[in-house]
Amino acid sequence: MADTSMILAAADAVSGNIATVGYGLAVLGPGIGLGILIGKTVEGIARQPEVAGQLRTTMFIGIGFVEVLGLLGLITGFLFQ
Repeated sequence: MADTSMILAAADAVSGNIATVGYGLAVLGPGIGLGILIGKTVEGIARQPEVAGQLRTTMFIGIGFVEVLGLLGLITGFLFQ
């Protein structure tokens, strides 16, 4: 009996740790995406300063979409714990 309860307690601890690792991986994608998105926008503004307003607007829309992915990863981690 004692062995079974110890195994269940260990399984609960491991599932919490796996959820934490899962959230870390879920944040990795949007982090890379934001880096590429912002870097390319700055590069585009440096090449053509006259379209800075359009590029900035498009960048902020893209940032919103990329951030949603990170939030979904966070919410999924909480839901499946």
